[in-house]
Amino acid sequence: MQNRRSLTRSPSARAQRGMSLLEIIIVIVLIGTVLTFVGSRVLGGADRAKANLAKSQVSTLAGKIDQYQMDTGSLPGKLDDLVTQPGNASGWLGPYAKANELKDPWGHAIEYRVPGEAGAFDLVILGKDGQVGGTSYNADIKYE
Repeated sequence: MQNRRSLTRSPSARAQRGMSLLEIIIVIVLIGTVLTFVGSRVLGGADRAKANLAKSQVSTLAGKIDQYQMDTGSLPGKLDDLVTQPGNASGWLGPYAKANELKDPWGHAIEYRVPGEAGAFDLVILGKDGQVGGTSYNADIKYE
């Protein structure tokens, strides 16, 4: 006659033991590594998109300044003149821009200089860091 205990006990009890602590730690480290890699690629893509947006924003804003000049016969004294009519601007048909268009994709004010170094005016976006100079996403973006 067989013992009742042997009938209820599974023969593969040793095979069903759980994962060891070391195995769990290795799995967590691997998951963290994958998430770090994916996160850096996604965030890097956001910076690349903002840099491309800044380049097109400078060109678009330069076109709005040219339109202002064609309508009024002079360049705006400051970028805010594209949003609200200055007192001395006859022929102003604006607004030529919205207030939020005067900031770069990182939230910094776009620099506008009259007269410019190479032309009638300069438009400069200082990049992600908001400082003069820099490389990669921190590089200055100028209208030329």
